[in-house]
Amino acid sequence: MPQTDKPQATRGILLDIEGTTSSVSFVYDVMFPYVRKHLSAYLRQNWAEDHLAPVLEQIAKDAGADSWRDWTAQDSSPEARQAKVEAEINRLMDSDIKATGLKTLQGMIWKSGFDSGELVADLFPDVPPALARWKADGLDIRIYSSGSIAAQKLFFSHTHQGDLLPYFTGHYDTTIGSKKEATSFRRIAEDFALPPAEILFVSDLIPELDAAREAGMDTRLSNRPGNHPLESENGHTAITSFDQISTG
Repeated sequence: MPQTDKPQATRGILLDIEGTTSSVSFVYDVMFPYVRKHLSAYLRQNWAEDHLAPVLEQIAKDAGADSWRDWTAQDSSPEARQAKVEAEINRLMDSDIKATGLKTLQGMIWKSGFDSGELVADLFPDVPPALARWKADGLDIRIYSSGSIAAQKLFFSHTHQGDLLPYFTGHYDTTIGSKKEATSFRRIAEDFALPPAEILFVSDLIPELDAAREAGMDTRLSNRPGNHPLESENGHTAITSFDQISTG
């Protein structure tokens, strides 16, 4: 099978999820619709629960308000406030905005689906053996996704290939910074305790790869079936399978 050389002295691998380990269609055709279907009921059932309060506060701040109180000052009832949250969450998903509050709430709703077995993560077939191979080679494998850390852990612990969570030693989401900013990748490299040049980042999005490269990381452009068509690789080596990342 075709292979590209692993960069010299690579000791860490940082992976995106959507379009890299799992298809874009699984996220948009299965996971997002699950949130839309269960959003209203989840809000009603958990409205008075302590764990929801900080998420609502973050949603309000993501919407540009100073606080939840300010954002809902004109809403006179719990039902009106719930409807406002529901409308905002659907707006964010319609626009594919990677807001922290949205991603946290999505993870909470997905948990019930994964726990019940209604949701099972669907990975590209080359992913599980690659994770096993890299782990055996002593590489430090971590995830950086716009989805919340809690959602990432649910995803990889409930796959058709079983619980793959033990392969990963770290997870990062938007709380560490935007995936389009080099500063975020520098922070991740510090957490790896590795020089950026020893970390390989794999993603399907050019702006994310550009930011990682600016931070000093090596990159691979994931060109999976169903991904958005590429007008340019912008200097990033494209791969169609993790089999093309050599660990030898």
